[in-house]
Amino acid sequence: MKLEIIKKIREHDTIIIHRHVRPDPDAIGSQAGLKELIKTNYPNKTVYLAGEQEESLAFLQEMDTIDDSVFHQALIIVCDTANTERIDDDRYKNGAFLIKIDHHPNVDEYGDMAWVDTNASSTCEMICDLFSEEGDVIQFSDEASRLLYAGIVGDTGRFKFSNTTKKTFYHASRLINANFDPTDLYDAMYETSLPLLRLKGYVLSEVEIRESGAGVVYLTKDILEKFNVDSKEAAGIVNAFSTLKGIKSWVFFVEEPDVIRVRLRSKGPEIHKLAEKYNGGGHPMASGASVTTWDETKEFLVELDQLCANYNN
Repeated sequence: MKLEIIKKIREHDTIIIHRHVRPDPDAIGSQAGLKELIKTNYPNKTVYLAGEQEESLAFLQEMDTIDDSVFHQALIIVCDTANTERIDDDRYKNGAFLIKIDHHPNVDEYGDMAWVDTNASSTCEMICDLFSEEGDVIQFSDEASRLLYAGIVGDTGRFKFSNTTKKTFYHASRLINANFDPTDLYDAMYETSLPLLRLKGYVLSEVEIRESGAGVVYLTKDILEKFNVDSKEAAGIVNAFSTLKGIKSWVFFVEEPDVIRVRLRSKGPEIHKLAEKYNGGGHPMASGASVTTWDETKEFLVELDQLCANYNN
């Protein structure tokens, strides 16, 4: 499959790379890292990054402006996106050929070609694997290395999460030899604002720990306004109490104008199936979903309690 993807990259002069909405470092790192690798090793190709600009991650890479006409003969590659509803920029449908590269469970089987590896720590790790097929002929530029390293760091929680493997460390060790400053990268990735820091203090004082071992945080619009933090920024503190002794899983209910975002994490019970039941999905230990009413959050908690109560370490 990896060699077939490389073959398609060689066959097309124009390549447009997409990722999911509300991107994280792995989404942009894999998207932009792939662009850098293609441009370095196949310099005659034209490569674009599709999607809305995410200002909080502008230190990684900025997106391109793409005319509609460019899509028709282009190879489209979608990185780090499990289902079509989450692909940023729906013009991905207008390309000549569509490839999916992802490490989430393959719930939505889209694309003319799909490479899904749920054992990979991140899609950035998969991009490293993809080009490692070519051996030493492929050059990893300093910028590609920086971008891919950022994605691996982000999706492994700085190598703390259980998805970190020997292969993860192998690729990270190769990438970090490039000419970029990992300390500067960490600072940019984990820098926080004073309003967000104060919201984190509120979360730590108000988190509800249930008998089942589930943790619950409610971030209503009023609370977000009080701390002057938006729902995207609030996602940055979802692991605020992940080290709490005895906690099995936890959920943040974050209110937006038309939906309540469900940010779900776990230290044991597999939660992605629960997320799928509520318009979402993700990884067994990290998923997201959405509900429309606070009554639905109560139903969600009943099921989360059952998952936690039935889980034995």
